[in-house]
Amino acid sequence: MTKQEVYDFLNAKQIWHEITEHAAVYNMQELEQVELPYPDRDAKNLFVRDDKRRNYYLISVRGDKRVNLKDFRRKQGTKPLTFASPKELQALLGLIPGAVTPFGLLNDAECKVHFFIDQDFWQGSGLIGVHPNDNTATVWLKAEDLVTLLREHGTAVDLVDLE
Repeated sequence: MTKQEVYDFLNAKQIWHEITEHAAVYNMQELEQVELPYPDRDAKNLFVRDDKRRNYYLISVRGDKRVNLKDFRRKQGTKPLTFASPKELQALLGLIPGAVTPFGLLNDAECKVHFFIDQDFWQGSGLIGVHPNDNTATVWLKAEDLVTLLREHGTAVDLVDLE
């Protein structure tokens, strides 16, 4: 899905959302320079795989959080984890580094990637801000709606408590 296809998809599903267009950002430090309407709701997305390259995971946490992959592995019962390569990211989610987003899971026709989302997104407004498969915008929507869309697609989704 392109950025416009993500927007069209959300409109077709009648999902409330807001869009913030901005210059391309490739990491959280660059995103901090962008004026966002909900700066405490932006998501950091980690695309990882196990050491055997059999299982792939997308982990979404609030931008100000760090993820300890060893702790995550222990709590989720996975094999050792490492970041997936740009080639794997392109092959599985159709994304480039810097544009990793849960919307990329809609490109995963075989639903090979397991999605983990931090339960912190359900606190307060319940909003999450993610790229629309392109790092020149952020889409704000309810985390609950995002999870519903991904589960309807067939993606395995788990809400987790990431410290």
